[in-house]
Amino acid sequence: MTKYKRILIYGYGNPGRQDDGLGAAFIKKMEAWISANPFTGINLDCNYQLNIEDAEVISGMDLVVFVDASQEEIEDFSFTRVDASSARVEFSMHAVSPAFVVDLCKKMFHDTPVTYLLHIKGVEWDFKEELSKTAEENLEKAFAFLTSEILKGDLLAIETN
Repeated sequence: MTKYKRILIYGYGNPGRQDDGLGAAFIKKMEAWISANPFTGINLDCNYQLNIEDAEVISGMDLVVFVDASQEEIEDFSFTRVDASSARVEFSMHAVSPAFVVDLCKKMFHDTPVTYLLHIKGVEWDFKEELSKTAEENLEKAFAFLTSEILKGDLLAIETN
């Protein structure tokens, strides 16, 4: 096993659209957690959406975890590997998928960090700057999962051949 040295946790979504702000809320919680549990090499970033420029942001990383709200039929949250081969040209370059960003990183920078998507189930999408109660509960579960993985070292280690 070897440790990842450069980790990026990148939350995205619009905090002005209720549960769409789960990515930003996750990053705020991570900032406080990292202050209390300093880990070298963990970087945080947050934006309203992913952009093509994020290919450069992730290019120097060993591990990337994108965090976003989900309207999909999932339980409280899901944690899945991002498959760059599933990338497709987006209708608008103003909002791109994690797979598209990873694929672009590979093509432009000849680098592909290990990448995951932490999707947190949201239920309310009105124009309000507050999470729904359900989203807050799901945020807590997702946060407990990821910080537990970091503390155990499971997220920070990879198998090498």
